[in-house]
Amino acid sequence: MNSAAPLPTGPLLQTKDVDVVRDGRYLLRAVSLTIEPGEHWAVLGANGAGKSTLLSLLGAVSHPTRGEVHVLGRRLGSVDLRELRSYLGHVNPRHPLQSPLTVREIVLTGLTNSIEPPMRWLPTDAQLAHAQRLIDTLGITARADDPWTTLSQGERGRALIARALMPEPRLLLLDEPATGLDLTAREQLLASLDDLRRHHPDLASVLVTHHLEELPASTTHALLLRDGECVGIGPVDEIVTTDLVSACFDHPIRITREDGRWSARAATRTPATAG
Repeated sequence: MNSAAPLPTGPLLQTKDVDVVRDGRYLLRAVSLTIEPGEHWAVLGANGAGKSTLLSLLGAVSHPTRGEVHVLGRRLGSVDLRELRSYLGHVNPRHPLQSPLTVREIVLTGLTNSIEPPMRWLPTDAQLAHAQRLIDTLGITARADDPWTTLSQGERGRALIARALMPEPRLLLLDEPATGLDLTAREQLLASLDDLRRHHPDLASVLVTHHLEELPASTTHALLLRDGECVGIGPVDEIVTTDLVSACFDHPIRITREDGRWSARAATRTPATAG
């Protein structure tokens, strides 16, 4: 679907010693990250840790104060951001749609990068078929012709992921996609993400959250942020550990993993022994 010129091979995303400073305050400090095709990253940290700031850089929405950001081989500041964004699928759970478009119509707006379908624009048969495949993959086939206003929050989230995938991006950015979902809707969303990753092995993704229970089992890597600084980065089994997550959240937290999924529980602090 993406008709722009082919981009260089290699890492999809790289940040090199990135600082972001606003009003004299560091939102990110010396963050370096490399994301390869097929990798699925989790960015974890408490509220205010810098997660959304980092996602804005990765999505070519903002620029760093210092350091370099390379998106699909192109350095921010030396390339047309509109071209770059056509290769990135950014899922915004606060999608500002007001009209009762159907799920299919919403998914198709991923091709036009608009909230509403442009006037007199009609999708091709191939585009309609592509939209239907994504709707099927995300598990919302039964709702394809239903209006947005009747969807649950979980169904809306899966529709927005399908929308983001319409231009066949190389990278999918997910900003707390499970926010506001009940248990069933969250599990359906995470199962859909696991299925999606199996069907699209070259797709990479970055999922931002502060809840370990919201990580799909297919997560491959993790970055832990605390006060804008990297606490840990690398393969998920080496990073999502009791010690590193406790340091990230500045609180003793016990991490367990079962059937590929993580859970976190506050650990009891050991009282200091009197001298």
